[in-house]
Amino acid sequence: MTDKSQSLKARYEALTTDRQSFLDRARQCSELTLPTLVPPEGHNGSTVYPTPWQSVGARGVNALASKLLTSLFPPNHPFFRLQLDDVAIMKIAGDLAAKAMIEAGLSKYERAVQSEIETNGFRSPIFAAIKHLIVAGNAVLDIPADGAPRVFSIDSYVCLRDGSGNLLDLVIKECLSEDSVPDDIRAMLDEEPGDDEENEPAGQREEVDVYTRYYRDDGVYKEYQEVCGKRVDGSDATYPLDKPGKLVLRWTADPGSDYGRSYVEEYLGDLQSLDSLMQAIVEAANSMAKVIWLVNPNGVTRAKDLSEAENGAFVSGVLNEVICLQAEKQADLRIPADTASKLTTALESAFMLGSSIQRKGERVTAEEIRFMANELESTLGGVFSTLACEFQLPLVRRVIARMNKAKSLPPLPKGIKAPVIITGLDALGRSAELQKLQTMLQILQPFGETVMSRIKIGNLLSRVATAVMIDDEGLFMTDDEIQQQQAAAQQQQQAAMQQQQMGDLAGKAAPAAIKAISEHMANQAPQAGASPDAPPAQ
Repeated sequence: MTDKSQSLKARYEALTTDRQSFLDRARQCSELTLPTLVPPEGHNGSTVYPTPWQSVGARGVNALASKLLTSLFPPNHPFFRLQLDDVAIMKIAGDLAAKAMIEAGLSKYERAVQSEIETNGFRSPIFAAIKHLIVAGNAVLDIPADGAPRVFSIDSYVCLRDGSGNLLDLVIKECLSEDSVPDDIRAMLDEEPGDDEENEPAGQREEVDVYTRYYRDDGVYKEYQEVCGKRVDGSDATYPLDKPGKLVLRWTADPGSDYGRSYVEEYLGDLQSLDSLMQAIVEAANSMAKVIWLVNPNGVTRAKDLSEAENGAFVSGVLNEVICLQAEKQADLRIPADTASKLTTALESAFMLGSSIQRKGERVTAEEIRFMANELESTLGGVFSTLACEFQLPLVRRVIARMNKAKSLPPLPKGIKAPVIITGLDALGRSAELQKLQTMLQILQPFGETVMSRIKIGNLLSRVATAVMIDDEGLFMTDDEIQQQQAAAQQQQQAAMQQQQMGDLAGKAAPAAIKAISEHMANQAPQAGASPDAPPAQ
């Protein structure tokens, strides 16, 4: 693939020619959105970056990046799922207990991987990579053996791909300060002094160029580093093809090209037009805001008296001899202002900003806003499919391999499929399924209980939970639990009825008992005129 005698510096410089047109385009897109994302050539700590005349580009990129981050990597929710293959499913067919136990174990496995991503600072580099993809169309996400990933912009690397878009070669150039490089690299620098080291004190070189090559060879990815044309000891590494250590990402795959195209590039003309119009409008507004008074030089009103007069003072003069200078360009500025407003609305709609979704009107229903938002999100279906294959799936495989190497995660048993991505494009399908369910229920509701009673509530609840991506394990009662609850309610009702019946019987028996006791007491009472000491009558 490459002459082994060629240094990585020469390899990098040889491949920059093919990258140049993509880099120039990325810098144009960055100037109109986020100028510091892809800095200009020769930038340093004192570089003055351009300032756009409009903020639609920056707001659009940040809003779209936030939406993609939430959609592709939702917080506290796994963006992938582990499933059994067909053979394993057939073996446990009918064994509900075994299936439930396996699914519970896979769910814990998924949460462990998700926790690794959340606690090791993956989210911030992923967000930065998504912004690079939107603006520049290309980015590299380096996932080390431990710790948080790093993001490299298109101006920091060159790459080669085959006809199918698979990565063949990648060379990254890092400009590091000498104090920040490891000791072994610093020792190599001391052995190879720079051209002007005689004029510099020892250890005062400002930057060191470190080149990293990541290439495909013998069915694996290999990696090593060079400094000053020498290979760094201990920098060699090997990665499986399906668990890459570096993700070379693209927004859209340009057929036959080593690099991708960005989302901002598709609307670059609108951004440039809006920026020019806003510059003209702002400069004209500044000029028109300037207040200049004209005084007739042949009149009796003196300009000095007016300029020196305090508020409320009296000055001798004639009103018609003083006039305020006006540009009278309101009609001319209305055309660029209307055009800028139309461009702003179009760009806000393209970047899915909330203000573009709601139409102008007093009565806008929530269903209308929801429908338009879903229509806009569905336009990114092709992007979701590319990011799922080149971003999400390699990322989760790399994280699982990293955790297995650190022995913080047990290896997956046989019979488990590769991770399946359940966000992004799949989330759009689930959202459409939820809308269909809601529409069906609204259509069936007027038919009353006769039709609604034919719906299996358990299956409906399960489908709704799946559509909104909620784990319904333990959330809804099973049929057995419902039967047990109904049986317990019936027993309680029967017990209450028995108690009520006993109470009614006791209430009916009470008057008869009281009457019998009263008659008995009356019979036992002494007769009138009889002596209390006399014996009872025989």
